[in-house]
Amino acid sequence: QVQLVESGGGLVQPGGSLRLSCAASGSIFSISAMRWYRQAPGKQRDFLAVITSGTSTNYADSVKGRFTISRDNAKNTVYLQMNNLEPEDTAVYYCNVDLLLRAGGPTRLYWGQGTQVTVSS
Repeated sequence: QVQLVESGGGLVQPGGSLRLSCAASGSIFSISAMRWYRQAPGKQRDFLAVITSGTSTNYADSVKGRFTISRDNAKNTVYLQMNNLEPEDTAVYYCNVDLLLRAGGPTRLYWGQGTQVTVSS
């Protein structure tokens, strides 16, 4: 019913930039918080950034000043602009969203399938 599709990952050189997108589709009434996480091989999945429905944002210290989260409510899409990328940013990047399928219904958490980002020369 609900699908989150991420895109924009790839191979980039150190110091480069990428912009990730995560589009939600399906029977969606509304979306509140939207987030980005990442998981490097052999490591836990780490929080990166969140943007609320009121467009307040918060970032992990590791990406503050380099990454910017934004959203387009008309498209049910969240973005992650990543600048000055470092090899340590290599990971699979995931989005998740809190959404309502109907008015007055419970808030449900959905995850995207992940997109690979590799930072290497």
